[in-house]
Amino acid sequence: MRNGSIPGARGRVRPLTLLGDTALAAPCREVTDFGPELAALVEDLFATMYAARGVGLAANQVGTDLRVFVYDCPDDEDVRHLGHLVNPRLVAADGLLFRGPEGCLSLPGLEAGVERRDRAVVEGFTVTGEPVTVEGTGFFARCLQHECDHLDGRLYVDHLTGRRRRKALRQAARAPWNRGRTAGIDQVRDEMPEPVRSG
Repeated sequence: MRNGSIPGARGRVRPLTLLGDTALAAPCREVTDFGPELAALVEDLFATMYAARGVGLAANQVGTDLRVFVYDCPDDEDVRHLGHLVNPRLVAADGLLFRGPEGCLSLPGLEAGVERRDRAVVEGFTVTGEPVTVEGTGFFARCLQHECDHLDGRLYVDHLTGRRRRKALRQAARAPWNRGRTAGIDQVRDEMPEPVRSG
């Protein structure tokens, strides 16, 4: 991505992986080659995110198991945050704990209240291998935590428990995008144990 270029302008829109796809359930691999293929992936992620009207997108959401995500997300003060992170590591998630609505491009049209911290700090690299630290508050902090979760093989529904989790999985099972899929949520629902809540 050249300086001053519009992110995604040279990218292609890729199909999104949906809940039930194994690509979303496994941790992604570290990026070791910071070459043209990585730059093309970042462009494709931006193009796909914009086409789907999202605020963030991880590489495994387009079927690529690399630790990369992009974002174009406002914070609670309506300040725009635009960028990408390669090999991101969530180094801090602190501040107040808020339950807020959260959706995902891999569960289109659905959302649930998810508890997240209102401040997050992520360290990683740019597409050219330069170290970078990104700090977010409010909605942008939620976005950073959500995208880091993706790269660890977790979805927002993994943060839900009990009745709220069952409701979200029922909605996903009935969603139009899940009808007729061979790896749909009906198959996955039985394999997704309730998360263990730590004290």
